[in-house]
Amino acid sequence: MVPEDRPHVAEPTDAPEPGSRRQKSAAPASCEGTDGEAALVARLRAGHEAAFEEIVDSWSPMLLRLARTFVSTDASAQEIVQETWLAVVKGLDRFEGRSALRTWVFRIVTNLGKTRGVREARAVPWSSLAPADSGPTVDPSRFRGPDDPWAHNWTPAGAPQRWEPTPEDALLAGEIRAEVAKALEALPDQQRVVVSLRDVHGLSADEVCSALDISSTNQRVLLHRGRAHLRLVLEDYYRGREMKAR
Repeated sequence: MVPEDRPHVAEPTDAPEPGSRRQKSAAPASCEGTDGEAALVARLRAGHEAAFEEIVDSWSPMLLRLARTFVSTDASAQEIVQETWLAVVKGLDRFEGRSALRTWVFRIVTNLGKTRGVREARAVPWSSLAPADSGPTVDPSRFRGPDDPWAHNWTPAGAPQRWEPTPEDALLAGEIRAEVAKALEALPDQQRVVVSLRDVHGLSADEVCSALDISSTNQRVLLHRGRAHLRLVLEDYYRGREMKAR
């Protein structure tokens, strides 16, 4: 439970709640409890403006993308991010270090986003998947049939094409960034934010589960479906390049 003197939405405790779906572990995550993070927290608590500017500049794009999944306008998302940083300043002394600082900040923006999303009547539960999301991720016709000696393997025409960089690395590749960005924006909200946090901003699976309060299974499914869609987009992109080169 959150103490009464702590705002319930803006400043959640970084300890796991009873019955939470988050994975519980006695060992800290890879970026938690390190000397570097401890030093950063100490600088922030000491009021070092440069330290605060550093995390604001570095994390705000991620926070904005996450906030935008809960609300209907960019302006609302920007307000959520501003409220998040105010909550960080006010609640930093109560940060206990049981999760990474970045994870704690992400949970603040998630709580604020959910609260505002309810007011805008467009909040979507992260723990649920839409019925339309339950179909096959890849067209079944791309696999060999059950009577084939190599059943369930790729057909010659259906096998994924090889390219450099890989679909995950391509999120950062300059030449195709515009194509991937358009495909990313076209994803359902849940898939878009999970893929963005994992592949664009580099959060770990544990950080995403904790920040969004989703199970590890849902995180894997959302990430897989989002990446599969981006892979198809990239396949079309490279296929088009090959045809133009001929």
